[in-house]
Amino acid sequence: MLNRLIYALVVFMMLLTIPNMSLSFLEHKINMPSAAEITDEEKSDIKEPVNEVEVHEELKKTNIEVPELVKVYNLKTNEVMVMEFEDYLKGVVASEMPAEFNIEALKAQGVTARTYLLYRFKKYPNGQPEHLDAPVCTGTHCQVWTSKEDLMASHNEVWYENYWGKIEEAVNSTKGQILTYEGKVIEPLFHSTSGGRTENSEDVFSTAVPYLRSVESPYEAEAPKLHASVKLTVDEFISKLESVYGELNISNDNLDDKIKLGEVSEGGKIKYITVDGTEITGREMRSIFNLNSTNFNFIQKGNEIEIVTTGYGHGVGMSQWGAEGMADEGYNYKEILKHYFTDVDIVSMK
Repeated sequence: MLNRLIYALVVFMMLLTIPNMSLSFLEHKINMPSAAEITDEEKSDIKEPVNEVEVHEELKKTNIEVPELVKVYNLKTNEVMVMEFEDYLKGVVASEMPAEFNIEALKAQGVTARTYLLYRFKKYPNGQPEHLDAPVCTGTHCQVWTSKEDLMASHNEVWYENYWGKIEEAVNSTKGQILTYEGKVIEPLFHSTSGGRTENSEDVFSTAVPYLRSVESPYEAEAPKLHASVKLTVDEFISKLESVYGELNISNDNLDDKIKLGEVSEGGKIKYITVDGTEITGREMRSIFNLNSTNFNFIQKGNEIEIVTTGYGHGVGMSQWGAEGMADEGYNYKEILKHYFTDVDIVSMK
């Protein structure tokens, strides 16, 4: 009972803190509770940062050898590039995480990027089905990579002077370091913002992976897309649903009765809802309405409906803004990685 009361209080407080939401919307909130965010009490579940002596502990070495070169399919030129393994990572870190982030968060991203590349390298030695000549590409299909020249062109000289050295440090200082689980290279998924708690892999991608477990991610307050919303008329809302699921017996007057919560994941995201008895997954709702995440709720005011989201991305693995928050709290990159990836080892390649 106490847990339920805490849950209800957190939900109410979360709604009050969503930016730019009129309080009058709360007068007709669709009868479907949002997933709770992490409370201050739950932050204590994360171990305290270690001291500086422990940070520099020697890593266990593995028999995994570092590839000298890697093939990368360039989506911009439709050509396969061949580049040095570690140099490729600098273009990934600079593309996947803001260079303004804490160096420890950037190091975590560097180790994640290196591990992901090696995972793909081993899984697709002859190239991926979508790009047969290379195990990775330069887009979001794999992990984003941008050339040094394009990075300089899209930013300015000040950015390069202030941050390129930082990107290089994040990669060079963790050179050869990867994540393993029971001696095998992991697939280290990551996303922008979890919204308070990450997801179990099976709740998003069907398959349960032991190192991709739901964990707290409490330090995301500065994330720009922690909260967002999509507004549309009720008629537009109904039309979009019916274009996919056929005619539904829903109208402006009965949404509160027709929309029901089905199941919520451990990470607080919606697995499915029912609309007039039709089961719709959270992922389907995210796709139909172009939502930032599957942690959403509906708020109706007259003929307008607002879909309010918490978090940004699929929610599995490392939260990038959560990593930034942990780094600012004093955690180092090893602690960040071991928090978001359950029971993994950080090891050094040959």
